[in-house]
Amino acid sequence: MAAGGLFARIGRLLGGRAVAEALERAERAEARLRDAIDAIPEGVVFLDAEGRYILWNRRYAEIYHRSADLFRPGARLIDTLREGVARGDYPDALGREEAWLAAREEKLATATGDRHEQQVADGRWLMIEERRTSDGGVIGLRVDITGMKRQAALLEEALAHAEAAHRAKAGFLSDMSHELRTPLNGVMGLAQALEATTLDHDQRALVRDIGDASRRLDRLVTGLLDYGDADLAVDDHVHAVPAAADRPLKVLAADDNPTNRKVIALMLQAAGAEVVTVENGFEALEAWRGGGFDAVLMDLRMPVTDGLAAIRAIRAEEQAQGRARIPTIVLSANTSPEDRAASAAAGADGHIAKPIRTDALFAALEAALSDRAA
Repeated sequence: MAAGGLFARIGRLLGGRAVAEALERAERAEARLRDAIDAIPEGVVFLDAEGRYILWNRRYAEIYHRSADLFRPGARLIDTLREGVARGDYPDALGREEAWLAAREEKLATATGDRHEQQVADGRWLMIEERRTSDGGVIGLRVDITGMKRQAALLEEALAHAEAAHRAKAGFLSDMSHELRTPLNGVMGLAQALEATTLDHDQRALVRDIGDASRRLDRLVTGLLDYGDADLAVDDHVHAVPAAADRPLKVLAADDNPTNRKVIALMLQAAGAEVVTVENGFEALEAWRGGGFDAVLMDLRMPVTDGLAAIRAIRAEEQAQGRARIPTIVLSANTSPEDRAASAAAGADGHIAKPIRTDALFAALEAALSDRAA
């Protein structure tokens, strides 16, 4: 690469001290330029307008050490790349050598400054940037980004682990919510139903104690599952549901837990409604097809067919058959924003959390039935 005193020899041949000194100064300037380029920590290469080597620095030769024996002024970079491909220096080119070389030659011909990545045989990754110079040549930059790629891969892996942990946590909370709230719903519902019967003073006190303990437990469960505290005061007022024309309201309730089915039936029957209960979404769909119901109450997590699938099936058949939309409310121990969104997306008109409060249930039924009437 070095001129090796060429300028000085030309000066002596041409004669004249001034010429010799000017040429020596030019030689020193070129040497300083080469030293400066060699000091750049990234690989740098200069090509002429035909893509031939003019100058490169030490770091460029180190980066492409497997091809450094091919570097010489006047040699074409694309020819060096072709030999490198033949040697197996570029893993991305394996099996598509000509296409890889054509794409690389196109980037070299345009040299717009756009950056792209290149992997070399020893596993390192390089960032390549090439721009046109004022005389039509090309200046190229090579940066080893292996460390950055490794860090990015580690970060991506960490993010994947974090997302998996989040999904596992969400699944755990959902399972815990269902397993804790389902039996708690039965205890609280039966206590409310019992409180509405004829009891002596001591019996009523015991029932109230059961209710108080159940509500405290529910607040603990709610706090544990990070769903926020709720006002769980028992509503002592007698509720009534709207009548359907000249007959009692007929409600279809699906829940796989027999205690919960009993609680729902007691709540609705006490308000004058007629209730039909089933154990899963499949049975709910079959019962709905028989007609005659004014509203559907649907648990989510049930065997055979879950609640969401059953609601989607009902909505699809309503649309296909031109049937009137039946008000449908989800009753579930799963009450996260995602669970509520899934219920709405399936076609539910409401989503009530277990343990079921009488006032919340009747308010939701009244709202859904009013929407249908409107």
